[in-house]
Order: sequence, then C-alpha cells, then structure tokens
Amino acid sequence: MLNLHPRRAAFLVILALGLSTAFIAHSSSEESKVERSLSNKESSKEFISNYLTEKLEQNDFPEKISFTTKSKKQKKLNLYNIEYTLVPSLQNKADELLKKYRPDYAAIVMMDAQTGEILAMTSFDKKNTEKTNLALRASYPAASIFKVITAATAVDHAGVSPEHRIAFNGGNYTLYKKNVLSDRITRWTRFITLKEAFARSINTAFGRLSLETLEPSNLSDYADRFYFNKEIKTDFSFDKSNATVPKEKGYALTQVASGYNRHNTLSPVHGAMIASTIINDGQMPIPYLVKSISNSENEVLYFNNSTDLSSVISESSSEKVKEMMEQTVLNGTSRKSFKKLVRDKKFREIEMGGKTGHFSGTKPRGRNDWFIGYASDGEKKIAIVAITVNVKQWTIKSSAIGETMFREYFKNKL
Repeated sequence: MLNLHPRRAAFLVILALGLSTAFIAHSSSEESKVERSLSNKESSKEFISNYLTEKLEQNDFPEKISFTTKSKKQKKLNLYNIEYTLVPSLQNKADELLKKYRPDYAAIVMMDAQTGEILAMTSFDKKNTEKTNLALRASYPAASIFKVITAATAVDHAGVSPEHRIAFNGGNYTLYKKNVLSDRITRWTRFITLKEAFARSINTAFGRLSLETLEPSNLSDYADRFYFNKEIKTDFSFDKSNATVPKEKGYALTQVASGYNRHNTLSPVHGAMIASTIINDGQMPIPYLVKSISNSENEVLYFNNSTDLSSVISESSSEKVKEMMEQTVLNGTSRKSFKKLVRDKKFREIEMGGKTGHFSGTKPRGRNDWFIGYASDGEKKIAIVAITVNVKQWTIKSSAIGETMFREYFKNKL
C-alpha cells in the first residue's frame, strides 16, 4: 500500500475533485450549448442543418444527434433523439419503386404542400457512381418544368387567360429559330390555347407567348419569386436552383420560357416547392425534415410547429395554373400514366395536376425525365416530384412514379 503524507494526500484528493468538476462543468457547458441552440428559433434550423446535411448527402437519416465531450481520462457520449417528418409507408414505397424498376439514377420527394413537411425523400443510383443524395442536387436541367414559371408569369403579371390563343409554326417539341421568331400567319400556322400548349408542352407556343406578352424582366422577376437563384434556409441544405433570363427579347428568351436549354437547373426538393405553390393558393412552403428533437430523458428540446410560407402569385392566378396542370394528367403528356387513376371512382373527388419535362443532362449524364405534381382531397394537399435519368433505355416514367405515390398516399384516406 502506498503511504502518502497527509498534506500530499489531501492535495491529490482536491486535484482529483477539481478535474472531475472541470470535466462535468465542460460536459454540462457543451450540453447547455446544444440545448440553447435547439431552443433558439433563429439558430435551431441552422444548427440542425449543420449536423444533418453531411449525413443526408450520403442518404443517411440518423436517429440521434451525438457528440462526445473529452478530458484526459474520461469521455462522455451525449445523445439526442430525432423525430423526422417522413411517413414510413410513403418512404418505403418510394424506396421500393426505385429498387424495383432500377433506373440509372433517380430521386423522389413528397411534401405536405401546406406545411412544408417532407413526407418521403429517396435517391437511387444503379451503379453507385454518384456518391451524394440525388434529391438534394440541382444539377438537372429544369426543362419544361420551367413552363410552370412562364405560365404563372403570364397569368399573374400579364393577365393572360388559360384560353388565350397562340399562333405558332413548326413541330410540337422542336424549337427552331426560324419558326419561333416568325409572326407570319400562313396556311400551315396552327392555333392553340395556353392550357393546351401547357398540357402538351408545345415549345414554340411558349416561345411565342414570351415574345408577345412578356418582357424578359417579368420572367426574371417571377423566377426569383419562385426561389430560383436563392439559398433556401431550412433544417437541411440542398443545392440552389439556377435560372438565367436574357435581358433582351430574342431566341434565347424563347429557350428559357419553354425550358429548351440545359443551363437553367432545378433540384427535386425545389420542384416540390413549386408544385406546392400552385395547389396551395399561390403560397410557397419552405420544406423541413425534422419534427422534434429530445434528450435522453425524453424532454423535447426542439419542436417544429410553425409553417413558413412565401406569397408567390395570387390565389386567382394559382387557380388558372391549376387548370393547366390538371389538363396535363387528363389530356396531356402524363395522360397515359394517370389514365387508370383518373377513371378510378375512389379518386373521383381527388384534385390532381402535374407537369412533365425532358432534356438531356450531363450531371449525371443521361436523359432526364421529370414529373412534378400535386393532389388534394380538399383537406390535405400534397406535392410529388420524381426524376429519373436514363443512359440508354427507360425502365419507368417519372409520371408513373407520381401516380403510384398518389395512390399510396390516399389508399387509407378514401
């Protein structure tokens, strides 16, 4: 047994107590710092985002926030429990769809259009070459999804009706300069309403609409209203969607208005925000993923019960854009995918609309196939976005994914 002088023994006891107290104080200080961050409305989402985003980019949804406090002799693991807004049945269905059809690349996002709650978010890469969550990326051409912005600008700013007639020359899905820049009426000139052009995604008609009724500054303003070119701050980070609008009228403007370019890009999460705006009376919800965070004693430190909305277009204008989006699923580019659902008696009272888009992209390389849409039973309003990128052949249309996810959401509600 080691014999120590009483004074030395007393000193060591005091030193040990001091170190222990210092460690406890440090640990307590770290815990207090976390709890202060979670309870502060201004900093809580940023704090959560800083912790979660790196993990979400790897398609990981951690159930706990953890950090370790250290001293020379001790470590303490501090854990906080996370409750997500994700609905397990919807998340599982989204995962199941992509694993079943195995497109080269794909992402699905479903969102509550009134609150911004993310109900499902999944990403798929057949060869595992892309190492990040594809739902968070904005490297995809926005393609014809940008027609939603052009249509909203036309009805909200210029007062254009869905029945407005557009004269155009050329094919339905091409955009030749000689056709779109010409205002000549010949025996080959066709006339189409705005809602028909939207539903069938007629590029030249949208190009003519931009030249005849809009100024470039109008389209740029509404792109900003719809949150292009903006960092969207929430409890997780995702890429900024980009939209560059030329300053003068001309062929470049018609390309932007119709979505016939590779430069303007969109993320799936942002696509869900756009679809939500139309079904939510022109109010855009800011998405969020975390419902609550509690400590190891199950005390709730953070709870998100607020809805962050941004007014984008008027309610009457959103009704006009809805009229166009409804035609997409009834008679337009996604009619085949929605044919059975539209005829299903159980879904007779469900309001649905959508927009498709197609364009070749480079990140990842392949043919991009978009569907953004919404559905509502009068009480609940949801938005869905699906994108698939295929290198050689299609395995499933994104509009078919949207239709299946609508069925899944409403199957227990009808």
